[in-house]
Amino acid sequence: MWKLIVGFIAFAALALFILMKSGGNIDMSGEKHDVSAAHEASPAASAAIEAASAALPAASAASQ
Repeated sequence: MWKLIVGFIAFAALALFILMKSGGNIDMSGEKHDVSAAHEASPAASAAIEAASAALPAASAASQ
């Protein structure tokens, strides 16, 4: 049983070492709740949402 635990710790340490050396964006500090970086929809996405919502009442009326 102790060999499994040692093997897991060694594998995890090796994986973290490789990920940090490869230049990946590794952040071990947990979730970030930054409200200042709010996501704003692009104009193309907004236009697509408006077109889909405009077509929605017509589709529901046609199905009745």
